[in-house]
Amino acid sequence: MSRMDTPLPSVSHPSADRALIGVFHALGCFGVWGLFPIYFKLLDQVPALEVVAHRILWSVVVLLALILAQGRWPLFQAEFRNPRRLGFYLLTTLLISTNWLIYIWAVQHGRMLEASLGYYINPLVNVLLGVLFLRERLNQRQWMAIALAAFGVLILIIGYGVVPWIALSLALSFGSYGMLRKKAAHAATLGLGVETVLLAPVALLFLVVQAVRGAGAFGAMDGRTDLLLMAAGLITVAPLLMFLEATRLLRLSTVGLIQYMTPTLQFLLAVLLYRELFTAIHLAAFSCIWLALALYSMDAWSTYQHRADGAAAPDRGAAS
Repeated sequence: MSRMDTPLPSVSHPSADRALIGVFHALGCFGVWGLFPIYFKLLDQVPALEVVAHRILWSVVVLLALILAQGRWPLFQAEFRNPRRLGFYLLTTLLISTNWLIYIWAVQHGRMLEASLGYYINPLVNVLLGVLFLRERLNQRQWMAIALAAFGVLILIIGYGVVPWIALSLALSFGSYGMLRKKAAHAATLGLGVETVLLAPVALLFLVVQAVRGAGAFGAMDGRTDLLLMAAGLITVAPLLMFLEATRLLRLSTVGLIQYMTPTLQFLLAVLLYRELFTAIHLAAFSCIWLALALYSMDAWSTYQHRADGAAAPDRGAAS
């Protein structure tokens, strides 16, 4: 075999590896979130605020164990000595806790369909926030997608005479949370650890008051309920850490594209499993948003193909 016949060594592409890892994180978190309604429906007998309090406390346990295992305790402590970063965490803490409370309340009160609408809107909110705060640019088709989604929301407002506050609150709170965490580029585990620790005293005080009043669920119902509440830490931390890693490794618009997985699973659960009412007005509104997402997806795929072809062209030239 001549030297020219010798296979060339494979070349590593760090940016491609980074993107692939980001995609796996995104698929994992959005798949778990899409199935979340099943878990929260099993806790129907526990008030939403109490479920959130348990999510916070058990998440602290999981996160502190992770931070200690990773040898990051000094870095974790340093976060609390930086007033500027602590102020940032107070804002993200408010956003994520608000999102948790609204979502759990919606699932427990048969408003899962509206919650799924919020997460259908969320990817386009991510895109819009990327334009406003991260200086990402949109083309004409992407602006059309955002306009179609807005029209879908308008159909609901006109059709039912009320603003779909659950959908809009979920989309804006989670979209803002993801954007802020991406812009700050803080480590996922440390950041989420600080957020939950900041919330922990409030959550603990609430649960203690509930227990004193004899209104707390933990230890007062059955073993299954206790186990489900204790599991809240793991099922909260795992997908959220994957999400934060995905937003760190990928463009915000790419995360928004993959995020369609969550509302689709939630929509199917709401309509097929839990039999929530799906009217003609819902169909018109969802159709506009689905069309908007299809338009944006096609544009994103076209952009991806164009970049892939551009990156491959130099390699083909070098090989010729």
